[in-house]
Amino acid sequence: MNLLVDTSAWSLLLRRRQTDTRDPMVRELRGRLEAGDCVHLVGCILQELLDGVKSAQQFDLLAEYLEPFPLIAPERADYVEAARLKNLCRSKGVQAGTVDFLIAATCIRRNYPLLSADEDFQHIARHCELVLLGGGRVSDISFG
Repeated sequence: MNLLVDTSAWSLLLRRRQTDTRDPMVRELRGRLEAGDCVHLVGCILQELLDGVKSAQQFDLLAEYLEPFPLIAPERADYVEAARLKNLCRSKGVQAGTVDFLIAATCIRRNYPLLSADEDFQHIARHCELVLLGGGRVSDISFG
């Protein structure tokens, strides 16, 4: 299965001092990786994951770990759809970041489900065809 994994889900697995192996999001992501699902990234997710890494050694290890995951390069139509989706959601009282709408539009246009622990995507998905895996729960993500 092709899917996109958001920063929030990756962070629970990779950016914690101690990974909580009981966390449903961690189990979901590990299961997808072990099943051989084709996990994709968008450039802004890759950048968010690498931002704030404390040491050059940790940065290099993380960049190397993420190297095999294909990058989706958003196209003009993704940006147009992201803006359309943001306008629609705003009219329904849903607020989320511009990058979240770009991620959602990128998934929708490619028919890729999104694995995310960010609750904003649950709100977005109520107004479009975004398919979420793992429940999209809130989590206090600690970068570094």
